[in-house]
Amino acid sequence: MKETSTNNAIDLRGTLCPMNWVKTKLILEEMEEGELLEVIIDEGEPMRNVPRSAKNEGHKIVKVETLEDNSCKLTIKRGVD
Repeated sequence: MKETSTNNAIDLRGTLCPMNWVKTKLILEEMEEGELLEVIIDEGEPMRNVPRSAKNEGHKIVKVETLEDNSCKLTIKRGVD
């Protein structure tokens, strides 16, 4: 599978911590190892917490982009359980 195509996407702008990570985690749990999830989150606390939590759970942050509205788009590669 190419790392350029995402398998799932979710827009969590306006979602407060820790719910943005909870929603991201629930989707990742339904995915297969190696699949990609695109997550759009707000800058600040969500951008500090979601990538850290994903790494702590064994997932890989493949790409981080800043969008025009200063939100961030993360591409997360599903890790092993």
